[in-house]
Amino acid sequence: MKIKAILTSLALVASLAFTAPVAQAKEGTLYVPIPSYRVGPYAVGGTGYFGGILDYYNLLNMRDGGVGGMKLIWSECETEYSVERGVECYKRLKDKEGGAVFFDPLSVGISTALIETGRKDKMPIIAVNHGKTAGQRGDVFPYYFMPGINTYDEHSIMMHFIGDVLEGDRSKLKGKKIAMLFHGSPYGREAIMFMDMMCKKHGCEHTAIEVPHPGNEQQSQWLKIRKMKPDYVLLRGWGVMNPVAMQTAVRTGFSVGNLIGNIWSNSDGDVIPAGDAAEGYYAITTHPAGRVAKVIDDIVDTVYSAGKGDLDDKSRIGSVYWNLGVLAGVFHTEALRIAQERFGPKVNSAQVRWGFENLRLDKARLDELGATGLVPEINITCMDHVGGHLAKFQQWSAKNVNGV
Repeated sequence: MKIKAILTSLALVASLAFTAPVAQAKEGTLYVPIPSYRVGPYAVGGTGYFGGILDYYNLLNMRDGGVGGMKLIWSECETEYSVERGVECYKRLKDKEGGAVFFDPLSVGISTALIETGRKDKMPIIAVNHGKTAGQRGDVFPYYFMPGINTYDEHSIMMHFIGDVLEGDRSKLKGKKIAMLFHGSPYGREAIMFMDMMCKKHGCEHTAIEVPHPGNEQQSQWLKIRKMKPDYVLLRGWGVMNPVAMQTAVRTGFSVGNLIGNIWSNSDGDVIPAGDAAEGYYAITTHPAGRVAKVIDDIVDTVYSAGKGDLDDKSRIGSVYWNLGVLAGVFHTEALRIAQERFGPKVNSAQVRWGFENLRLDKARLDELGATGLVPEINITCMDHVGGHLAKFQQWSAKNVNGV
């Protein structure tokens, strides 16, 4: 059941805010807000991620009757990847349908802005593969969860990949010049201090270069890169910034094979618009592209065959961001299931926090879900709200993403 919260005038928003009665929980349901971004320069990520989530929710509703006998219901609010809009969406949706069970905005800025609000409201704030790195400490940030990998994980792994794989020995990082081209947002800036520390440790030189939002103009940044002649450039991009970086690198004479993308610069939606400029591009990932798991076939056979799929373009099924959405949907609903095992079918947000804090997916459970090959094993604890810390690398070659 898809309920889209689309408010078309400020007058209506104000009217609802002051006159609408508190929504009552629907019997036999669990409510999940969807703070999506389907328009703007980051739409390729937003439509893929939230599309994958909703397709997985629909699969569970249609095939299994929901989670633990409770149907999943939701409403959507467009954030456009804006912190202000994201916070407003949270306020607008958190008490609907008797109360949301968690909030996943796919934005470092939004999730960070809601850390203390989530604690106060006893609302889990979810940031899959991103977020405020200190949020890993569950004893300090009890309602903030970053399942998968965090910023320090990915940049440590990227540096080790350069040393161990591309250079042949980690000791060869010494003396290298490393530039980091980062998105001008809280997400982009999160890695600066850690990269400074990494290069101090390994004896390399780090230069951080900001690309202002949205990232479709990078000529001055790449002229600076050409002047400094780095050995490698780490791309900490998002949305339109990524293909523009590859195209501008080629125009300024920098080898794309020495451009290493982070977790949000790794999708087919990033490289395809870059065309031939993306050939040889490396990026880190937590999951593969393609129809790599039974659960994807189940979604196609159950949801899309019934005309209930979220993607208008079915060729995006199996794309990196859509697959990540399915992965996130598994994390979400397994946390709900774990909470239900302790508290009963109708769980609230505080109880779901316990579910996330005890989210453990091993191979046996992933096999049961049909998610082996797509979803990594994870073990979240009260002290570690990330629980994964693992990644692989892929390279774009001949219009295909290949594992490295």
